[in-house]
Amino acid sequence: MVQRARQRCHALLTGLVALASAAVLSTATPAQAADAWTEVGSDRADPLTESQGLTSVEVPVNSANRYTGIGTIPLSVRNRGWNHVGDPDASYDGYYIEPYQADSGSAKMFRVQAPGGGWSEYVHALGPGEALNNSFVAISPGGQWMVSGEWGTMTRLLVHPTPGVNPSTSPSANLPWTSSIRLDRPVRDVQGCDFRDATTLLCSSDDPDGSLFGTTKPLLQIDLSAAPGTSDVTGRVTALRQLPLRSSCSGSFETEGIDYDRRTGTLRVIVISPGFCVLTDSKTYRFTRG
Repeated sequence: MVQRARQRCHALLTGLVALASAAVLSTATPAQAADAWTEVGSDRADPLTESQGLTSVEVPVNSANRYTGIGTIPLSVRNRGWNHVGDPDASYDGYYIEPYQADSGSAKMFRVQAPGGGWSEYVHALGPGEALNNSFVAISPGGQWMVSGEWGTMTRLLVHPTPGVNPSTSPSANLPWTSSIRLDRPVRDVQGCDFRDATTLLCSSDDPDGSLFGTTKPLLQIDLSAAPGTSDVTGRVTALRQLPLRSSCSGSFETEGIDYDRRTGTLRVIVISPGFCVLTDSKTYRFTRG
């Protein structure tokens, strides 16, 4: 009887250990299974022309990387109230898009350069509950859909047909908000996102608080349930690491735009230094997947 009791007790303990192990695995933080991005270098970021965003350009071949900053806004655009430019993106077939916002109003603007060099503007009227901020654009690998982002603490990203690329768009018509990426947890102050592949976004967060992911200024990965399009999809958010915060000055850093170059596998993120050092040691940091 004693032996049988011991066997039953051992079986019970074994079962409890198995259940506990399964629970630990099911509740493990996403970061434990996420990719690691290792810093491999940096370049100075000019505070006037490279302080808001960046993108690599595949068409034409051997094109230089493109940047945005207060100094890149054309005077004709600024004079019409579009005085802030965010993180741009370029499609794989050569369309380049910059997101713009104004200090007030009920619309956002996306400025598009076609592969032939001509520019056009697409205006998006704000939807119900939509913030005025127009922080970034991220063009899906297929080219037909574009993700944009607001500011503050959000549980969604916005999806639009890509202006100039998707045949449903026209500069003379409102650019619609077609669907949303519904995030499984909140994100704060996302400054830029770029697609690593059809269902993976990499995003730079300027979060100064750190309570959402246990660190300030995180690099985020968002794994989508499906490629974005006309229907809502869900996004699983993982904090991969804190972005570099190094400067000769002390104070508040600002994380800005992000770019993933599929040709080289290089990820780049702009981090603006505090105080006077914004002029001297702001950086575009480079990372590769480990």
